[in-house]
Amino acid sequence: MAGVKLVVMYPRPTDIAAFEKLYQEEHIPMAVEKLMGKTKVVATKVLDSPQGEPPFYRIAEVHFPSMEALQACAASDGGKETLAHAVSISSGGSPVFLVAEEETFTFS
Repeated sequence: MAGVKLVVMYPRPTDIAAFEKLYQEEHIPMAVEKLMGKTKVVATKVLDSPQGEPPFYRIAEVHFPSMEALQACAASDGGKETLAHAVSISSGGSPVFLVAEEETFTFS
């Protein structure tokens, strides 16, 4: 069965150091504590793009075992607080939120 995840794409911040401080010291601990039902969090920092300056600076993926678990988390007080915090720290504009289904192909 394909996995389900919430993808959060943060635009390039106006002050990278300030964003990183809030992201590392406030947001990630909040997500770990308050996003109930998650199975994994992947935090990616976008370094470069062959097309010029990347439009997104960070991409977070929060994995869930089912769509129902993701929806329950998003509807919870902790989920709402964490999503609102993501918006509040995104100084380069509002983050983009996506719900995605993931398939994994493993090669040996």
